Formats: sequence, C-alpha cells, structure tokens
Amino acid sequence: MSGAAARTTRGLIAELVRALPFPDPRQVDSQGLLAHGGDLSPERLIAAYAQGVFPWYDEDPILWFSPDPRMVLVPSDLHVGRSLAKRVRARPYRISLDEAFDDVIRACRDTPRPGQEGTWITPDMVAAYCHLHELGFAHSVEAWQKDGEGREQLVGGLYGVSLGCAFFGESMFAHAPDASKIAFATFVQQLERWGFGFVDCQMTTDHLARFGAVEWTRSQFLDRLEESLAHEPRRGEWFFDAEG
Repeated sequence: MSGAAARTTRGLIAELVRALPFPDPRQVDSQGLLAHGGDLSPERLIAAYAQGVFPWYDEDPILWFSPDPRMVLVPSDLHVGRSLAKRVRARPYRISLDEAFDDVIRACRDTPRPGQEGTWITPDMVAAYCHLHELGFAHSVEAWQKDGEGREQLVGGLYGVSLGCAFFGESMFAHAPDASKIAFATFVQQLERWGFGFVDCQMTTDHLARFGAVEWTRSQFLDRLEESLAHEPRRGEWFFDAEG
C-alpha cells in the first residue's frame, strides 16, 4: 500500500475493490460462503470488508463469508441496561483506544469461550490484523484495572476494522466482570459522536441483541455499507473525545 499518500483513503479503498473483486454476495445462499483461498494481505482484507465479506476459518484454505442475515448495531440504538449503566457510571475500569492492539487480539484468541473448542483467530490472522492496525484501519478498545500494587492490567477489550463510517467488530474478551461490556458500550457511544452509521456484529447472538443489535438482510447491509464507504474513513490512531 506504499505510494498511496497522494490519494484519499476512500479512493484507495475503491481501487482495491476494483482490483480484488469477490463474487457478488447477493448471489449466494444464506450461509454466505463466497470464496476460498487467497491471502490475508492488507489489500485483500480491505477489499473484502469493503464488499461486505470477512474471513472465517480455522485451517487452510481461508474461507470468505457474507452471511444473510447480518447482525448490526446502529450506534444511536445502543441499549444499556440499568445495572450495566450503573457500572459504566462507576468507572471500574479505564477504557482506552488503540493502546494495546496486539495484546487485545491475542487475548481474544487465548480466552476460553463456553461451548467452543479452539479459536478461529489463527497466527496468520493475528499478524494480518496487527498489520492492518499499523496501517490505521484496525482498532482496539481496552479495559484496564489496577492490581494491588497499582499497576494497570488489561482485563477486557475488543478489536475490529473501520472503513468509511462503519466499524466491523471481530472479537472481544473479558477477564473481569463486565469488562468487555463496559468497553463496548463506551466505544459505541464514541462511534455515535463521530457519526458512524453502524457496527457490523456479523453473527446473531443474544448478547449483542441485548445491546440493541438487530438483523439486517444481506441486501440491506450491502446498501448501507455502500453509503458508508462514501465517507472518508477515520484512519490512524484513535482516541476518545476529551470530556468536559
């Protein structure tokens, strides 16, 4: 992606979509398996997300999906329950952006999940998304808690990819009560202030539905994604807006 400084990032994304097209997601079944193979280069990943496609696999070859329906959260529709809202106001954790991307993605990989064996976050995916982060397209949210000696420990967080005014959530983890929930709620509120159109949650879960996420048809998702890509992305390191 060198030599692109003179172009807008929006223009660069459009060029990558033209250079690395995927099959039309509207023409496949609801499972949404579009293609297999390829690589996890930043160019291909950006082109994929811009076409409503993401990689999901646990061993080679790489599998590329665009499911129907798609779970999505519009930031202005965020719902924070009463007990969680009370926890958010109490500020039990310091919430940050882009302070520890590598640690967050590795914690998402290594944290056991009920009912799941292993992880789809392969070493190649860790390296690929860390590269995207270095290029300013992937971002992390961290929840920090001080230990008995006053040192901050990473106890929760999430990461994903941002193009246009859309954020594509990938994974989250928690090592302390409500850590990932508080990080997520705080983050979505920031996305609303920035004017983001939606958070792509990919797959339907009750956990995300409680936050106000809903299912969009694939066609609806792709239409809204196209609108989002008309906006110049917020590329580079992210920070929460200063309070005051």
